[in-house]
Amino acid sequence: MNMRELQKAQQRLMKMQEELEASSFTGTAGGGAVTITMSGKFEITDVKIDPEAFSPEDITDLEVMVKAASQDAFNKVSDAQQKLMTNAMGGMKIPGL
Repeated sequence: MNMRELQKAQQRLMKMQEELEASSFTGTAGGGAVTITMSGKFEITDVKIDPEAFSPEDITDLEVMVKAASQDAFNKVSDAQQKLMTNAMGGMKIPGL
């Protein structure tokens, strides 16, 4: 790969990274009882809890579902970042990335 190709790949990667960071990813738990929205920067931007799904006695279950929904959203952002890197590099394997 020559220098010009590397520069083009870097520009594509930067553009794709900006698009990823502007994207939103939604993680859910409990069949949608808890929904977490996370940005491509791994920032939680929204939390929704279905009030019909929980009573005060269910707080422990709610805490578990918030954690599960957060992990689901995190995994979706991580997957999108991995796909971005694969697409930007044209499938080329670069050590350390």
